Amino acid sequence: MTDNRSDGPAADEQSSQGGGPGSVTIAYIAESAGVSIPTVSKVINGRSGVSAQTRARVEELVTQYGYRKPSGSRSNIVELVFRELESMWAVEIIRGVERVARKNRVGVMVSEFGLRDSVGMSIDDTVGRRPQCVLSVAQLAQAERDQLTAKGIPFVVFDPIDELPDDVPFVGATNWRGGQAAARHLIELGHRRIAMIGGPDHPFCRARLAGYLSALAEAELPADPGLIVRTLLTREHGYAAARDLLSRTDRPSAIFTANDLQALGVYQAAREAGLSIPQDLSVVGFDDLPVVAWVDPPLTTVHQPLNEMAAAATELALALGRGEEITQVGLEIATTLTVRESTAPPKR
Repeated sequence: MTDNRSDGPAADEQSSQGGGPGSVTIAYIAESAGVSIPTVSKVINGRSGVSAQTRARVEELVTQYGYRKPSGSRSNIVELVFRELESMWAVEIIRGVERVARKNRVGVMVSEFGLRDSVGMSIDDTVGRRPQCVLSVAQLAQAERDQLTAKGIPFVVFDPIDELPDDVPFVGATNWRGGQAAARHLIELGHRRIAMIGGPDHPFCRARLAGYLSALAEAELPADPGLIVRTLLTREHGYAAARDLLSRTDRPSAIFTANDLQALGVYQAAREAGLSIPQDLSVVGFDDLPVVAWVDPPLTTVHQPLNEMAAAATELALALGRGEEITQVGLEIATTLTVRESTAPPKR
């Protein structure tokens, strides 16, 4: 077999020996040894990071059950998995993946896993196709990660929305610094009542909020809980949150949103309130979707380098598939503030 990934050999086995089941899997050995699938994988591939006692126990079971790696090879494709393809930034991710795939002479297949239905069927289909590697946008459940690992298919989680174990490869962005840069920009313009429309309780949303709070603390500005709204990352929810904020007598002079879609909702609420952007209200978004450069006025936003992130994720996954030693399994690509015409000093 050509796969030498440090934490994931294939697990379709030959006949067993020594009283084991009729067909031994790496998951069966892991369960018998009382360890994780990646640990067994490291032992089989001769990798470090396993205690001598655990290594001896796993090697004994491998010998006892007659485990042998399968000879089947993976197909020459990168499978890019989305939980939903309606996202406006899916195209940027696909472009980044395709750029690296072309350079490495592999194809790209785009899949969509349902969040609530047919998840098991979808991951089974992916495993059956035996791609070179899998890039999962936003999330990959523990059971799905275990199944890919057991089959020797390397994977990388792109822009994860959940906390991941330390050994799970991922590529994300510097969300904390992005939130800090957005709030700093508004503070430097002279704003003092800066609202934050945040997102759900995901790590990247918490990081963006924490960056905003850090900038306020740095400027010795109080963090008013009444100016912080947590809602979903949609235009409709951004509109509803902004409509409430802008209806107050002490309304904010600036609003920072957790993503660009929420910012577009703020634009709508400001228009309905008879407010002009940026004369009456400054707005900063996050993501830098292509469309926000064309709205009126063009949106100041934190640029999340989706294309570069996707390329880095693909390079990482392919390197894992080649069995290369990876010194850093988690990568964060730097965000930058793109200043356009939706921010200005507040009215005196």
